[in-house]
Amino acid sequence: MHCEICVKDYIIRLTNSIIRDSIYVMKKGSDVPVKKSVYSLVLMDDVIKAVDEQAYRMGTSRSNLINQILAEHLSCVTPEMRMREIFEQVAELVSSSFRIQEQRSPSLMTVRTALEYKYRPTINYKVELERSPSDYIGTLRVNIRTQSAALIDMFHSFFAYRAKLENSYLKQLGINKYSCEIGDGSFSRSLINTGKLSGEQVGEAIGEYIKDLDHAVKVYFASPSEFGENAPILEKNYRALLGRYII
Repeated sequence: MHCEICVKDYIIRLTNSIIRDSIYVMKKGSDVPVKKSVYSLVLMDDVIKAVDEQAYRMGTSRSNLINQILAEHLSCVTPEMRMREIFEQVAELVSSSFRIQEQRSPSLMTVRTALEYKYRPTINYKVELERSPSDYIGTLRVNIRTQSAALIDMFHSFFAYRAKLENSYLKQLGINKYSCEIGDGSFSRSLINTGKLSGEQVGEAIGEYIKDLDHAVKVYFASPSEFGENAPILEKNYRALLGRYII
């Protein structure tokens, strides 16, 4: 921590250094990048060494670290800061029911849960956020970890149903850009960007969506033969979610 404070102090006081990299900031409260440019600065060698060491520990680049430090000091918002705010909110919502995995990339978050099924297969929910969101905030990928062909077939059947359901309700709301893909034991879908949510609200929307989706998955796997009876309640839950957030 002391080293990190020293690095920040150096950079804030000595912003005359050579780095031919991008300084990428955004106006506070905006998801639209203001400008991305190449600048020439002059920094002391020991500052660069400290920056590189800290950047390596954080799993980021030299320019990204400097950009984040300057942005914080100048009250700007970087893509990394926006993504951190989103993921912090997601973690707050799902931490009691999911295992959160460590990630080196600021744009990724993976949470894991186990099914109440033979051998307790796990399901991973991985969120990858866009640095510069346009139509989509990012992508959610769901994977089941199992070698059982029967379980994989059940997984595919559930998500074929779920994709049809989500697309239908979103179209009723005038949203025609639902995009998803079902693969070998996997499901992925683009997370829709309405442009109306703050970073905290995006995190809430993603967290609540994952919780709703995971609940539906577990209800299905608990008793596939009775899913027809349970489906109306699950669909009601999804409609209620759409009443708060479109994601």
